[in-house]
Amino acid sequence: MRIFSNSIACLVLIFVQHCQVIAQITTIDYSARLENDILTLENSKISRTYKWNGGNIITQSLSDKENGKVWQMSTNTSDLTFPGQTDKAENAVFSAKVVPETAIAPEHLEAEIIYSLDKLEVKRIFRLYRDCPVIACDLYFRGESNSVWLQPGMNLDDMVNDDMANLRKVTASNVVNNTPVIEKIELPGKHWKLDIIEFLDITDRHNSLIFNVKALSYKLNLYRGNILFAHDNISDNGIFILKEAPTSNVQLAYPGSDFITEFGTFMAIGVGLNPSDLDPIEWKRGYGFATGIYSGGEKNRLIALREYQKNIRIHKPGRDEMVMMNTWGDRGADKHINEKFALGELEAGAKLGITHFQLDDGWQAGRSGNSAFPGGSLNHIWKDTTYWLPDPKKFPEGLEVLVAKGKELGIQICLWFNPSSDNSNANWERDASVLIKLYHRYGICTFKIDGVNLPNKLAEVNFRKFLEKVLKETDYNAVFNFDVTGNKRGGYHYFNEYGNLFLENRYTDWQNYYPYTTLRNLWMLSKYVPAENLQIEFLNKWRNAEKYANDPFGPANYSFDYLFAITMAAQPLAWFEGTGLPKEAIEIAAPVIHKYRDIQHDFHSGYIFPIGDEPSGKSWCGFQSVQKNKGYFLVFREANDEQKCSIKTWLTPGTKIKCTPVLGKGAAFISKVGTEGIVSFRLDEKNSYALYNYIIE
Repeated sequence: MRIFSNSIACLVLIFVQHCQVIAQITTIDYSARLENDILTLENSKISRTYKWNGGNIITQSLSDKENGKVWQMSTNTSDLTFPGQTDKAENAVFSAKVVPETAIAPEHLEAEIIYSLDKLEVKRIFRLYRDCPVIACDLYFRGESNSVWLQPGMNLDDMVNDDMANLRKVTASNVVNNTPVIEKIELPGKHWKLDIIEFLDITDRHNSLIFNVKALSYKLNLYRGNILFAHDNISDNGIFILKEAPTSNVQLAYPGSDFITEFGTFMAIGVGLNPSDLDPIEWKRGYGFATGIYSGGEKNRLIALREYQKNIRIHKPGRDEMVMMNTWGDRGADKHINEKFALGELEAGAKLGITHFQLDDGWQAGRSGNSAFPGGSLNHIWKDTTYWLPDPKKFPEGLEVLVAKGKELGIQICLWFNPSSDNSNANWERDASVLIKLYHRYGICTFKIDGVNLPNKLAEVNFRKFLEKVLKETDYNAVFNFDVTGNKRGGYHYFNEYGNLFLENRYTDWQNYYPYTTLRNLWMLSKYVPAENLQIEFLNKWRNAEKYANDPFGPANYSFDYLFAITMAAQPLAWFEGTGLPKEAIEIAAPVIHKYRDIQHDFHSGYIFPIGDEPSGKSWCGFQSVQKNKGYFLVFREANDEQKCSIKTWLTPGTKIKCTPVLGKGAAFISKVGTEGIVSFRLDEKNSYALYNYIIE
């Protein structure tokens, strides 16, 4: 029986001087205790203690409870610091509670500290999840500050040998004086191997979305990225810090990098706002972080990270699992959108096996700047109060007929929406009211959110208010597909609690849809981002085949079910008009899609990681869904001459597995896993695939 598992337990104490009282909340799953100036946060896997320091806490130890590893720290400076800001905390308040499970979030412990640094108020909300080796922290600020939080500092790259005297003076401690630090870990030892991962979105411009830096931690260095792994080469233990912020190239109040390292000192920097963004009453959310521990090799650190990521949002079949069709991929824009066309699309989609049909730009009475017809605009939307009503010419009876047909065919109707960006999203309440009305009138709950631009903190705050209002007014049934193809948006590690990501626009019309590059982007991201959080497209390969003449990687060189298979590890997106498919497309893909839907949620329930070589059009590659005593392999033989390939998997050497084909052209086999997790796969044809489930015997 779990203590407090179905109720909220909460305590609040005010501390003016040193705390000599015991304040705690303890359940079978997690604990937050404040006793004699020591704050302890822990669950079954991780424990972290802090010196209370009047509320401006200082980490004292970090423990990997499963593996018995304890790091002691001797720092005297607080974990959170601002240049020019006093570090003396006053008026500290501590509280803790168990937050019950909601429709989108699992039960978890929240421990909150509120304190003042002169006129600046700080709120830190720590989150711990059941059996998860990570402690996350959300940061909020209000009040005012006269300090300059981003101060000019030394550029290490500009220093030359004749300036060694100055270089020797540069340490992490004095660089900290130039930028806000949101997280700091000071660990003993000098043999730390680093792996820093930088991400790019704005996928209309970028087609390589992951960049890795591998290094040895030495003297002071600065790195860009959302994730830092640090591995102790002596003890074989490690830590990681996930900076919960947009990608480095679009962050607000960006200090030029995300992490500072110096031997065993690791800091996350950049809070995502400036003193000018502060409000005397309203809390403004800054960028947060999640710090985790692991022991052993790469698999263990990736699983530790993924355990946290899977706790951010609950994935439910029928809501978060989808095979969506959106007609925009055929470049018809809004030319075809009307009731008759949409009904035809539903019929075609039902034959194909889709679960969600999304009307993109063009369902609404207002005409956007992306319209195929002249005169459209996305500026000053709310000058036209009818803009977000269903177009009465295209849908004379509203969307009722479409929704009814969808229910008959077992397909959810979904819509595209572009929030008004005027005056830093000042119309967020009116925008929210549109989606809320659509939900209550039609039951529509899945919305593609496009055109977002968050150039300043106010725009970001208002955008989050928009999302929160829609969620609350729809009983948390709303799901958002966030477009990350352009502008300053949330990226891969921000707003994750609200839905999934529409990753990229690719079109045969523009010859920028290449199956292997789509596979490559998913493959590379899946190591650090849950694949099931991404919408990945497959297109009508029969369109524009002539534009790819003599191109060996053109879509026409792949079977239609192979194109669909590329999306299986993610949320498949049929990026085409279903009524434009030839008959053979339905005959090929429908049996595959229906069978995939039977295992989709189970496949996505595992930890999905890439296997094989990076997709290149000529590789052996794929994905593994890692579960306890079973899982899935999705293997691709691209255009190469090798019928067999030994692929390094995430299985333990010596394990015996039984692989049963689910889809594709693989044959059943039993294998003993070789050194480094090697499993041998066979596919007789080029550009073929196999989806297996496996059982560890």
